[in-house]
Amino acid sequence: MHTKNDLYLRALRGERVERTPIWVMRQAGRYLPDYRATRARAGDFLTLCKTPEMACEVTLQPIDHFGLDAAILFSDILTIPDAMGLELVLEEGVGPVFQKPLMGAADINELAVPDMHADLGYVMDAVALIRRELNDRVPLIGFTGSPWTLASYMVEGKGSKDFAKVKGLMFGEPELMHTLLNVVTDAVIEYLRAQVRAGVQSLMVFDTWGGMLSTAAFKTFSLAYMQRIVTAIKSDSDCKDVPIVLFTKGGGQWLEMLADTGCDGLGLDWTIDIAQAKQRVGDRVILQGNMDPVVMSTTGAAVESQARAVLDGYGQVGAQDRGHIFNLGHGIQPTAKPDNMRVLVETVKSYSPSFHS
Repeated sequence: MHTKNDLYLRALRGERVERTPIWVMRQAGRYLPDYRATRARAGDFLTLCKTPEMACEVTLQPIDHFGLDAAILFSDILTIPDAMGLELVLEEGVGPVFQKPLMGAADINELAVPDMHADLGYVMDAVALIRRELNDRVPLIGFTGSPWTLASYMVEGKGSKDFAKVKGLMFGEPELMHTLLNVVTDAVIEYLRAQVRAGVQSLMVFDTWGGMLSTAAFKTFSLAYMQRIVTAIKSDSDCKDVPIVLFTKGGGQWLEMLADTGCDGLGLDWTIDIAQAKQRVGDRVILQGNMDPVVMSTTGAAVESQARAVLDGYGQVGAQDRGHIFNLGHGIQPTAKPDNMRVLVETVKSYSPSFHS
């Protein structure tokens, strides 16, 4: 089947495109009134994630409203640890919390890769349903958290300011940390493969907490496992043509190492100068990003100005670089204004063609 708007996929493949594609991390979310209505109907966030019809509904809402160039599966990065028995709940004002966090070697050694259909079948059902309902209007992105990020939540039990527990495990018992990361990586690879077989057309790995590591620790405990994921996807006959993008929040100093994995694209957070990133790795990967998400809560004029600044920063898409996918530098915030999303999409669509001539 031919995707009617395949701009995003063509850009990821390194083909010349007529304008810069745009999608936004967390584009299906609380800033949208109809998302809030669907979530209220679901009763809670996890029910929304685990009900394919509702996950499909919210995935499509921003596509219907704003004319974005890609849809991203509505789910959560913590589905894998939840399926491993850690029992995810979402607490108001706290965020995701595991009822049964990993307490030591016995818990870690008991972990097993979940069954992708018995334990995570609701995700694959959502993918298949979304593909059907999208009717090939735009591509569908699947995703996962990085092994380091998932392991951090599994050990801490929730988000953390200093990640003392997981870093304590990493420094104090590195072999046990690797045992944990190995089983999580095996699960992530199977999860991404299952998403591809269910119908996703590109993949993204969110390394949300990689940026809190030293360079040496990042290479050993995060990058090495993302490398394993990229290698596994690229060597799988079902998945090898599905592009994969890595995003390490706070990882601007490691772009070259991330590009060396053989991934197709790199997400950039807003702290990175996109012109410098292009100089460093732009001939090896497509760059995705990187407007500060807070701008979306301000004025339409500010959104237009900042979007133009990002496009100006990347500049002309030439023969020597892989190109640019417009996005925010992290997920859109609940305080963002829907009208600003319209301004953002219109600005990128109207202003970016001049960079592709």
